[in-house]
Amino acid sequence: MISGDGVEYVPIVESPCVDICVMDGASGWCLGCGRTIGEIAGWGEASPAARAAIMADLPARMAQLEG
Repeated sequence: MISGDGVEYVPIVESPCVDICVMDGASGWCLGCGRTIGEIAGWGEASPAARAAIMADLPARMAQLEG
């Protein structure tokens, strides 16, 4: 997104953490947010594109965990 001052700003993808940090042994996904330990640990350094890709996977993961 380019602002009125000509500077390009990249929207921040917020963490999906809901403070329920319990890992599912079978899938390796967090029961609260659906991310792996690696995704959780690397979130702060992940690019907006990488964060968006993870976020896109989470609804299907959470559906599997709930199913």
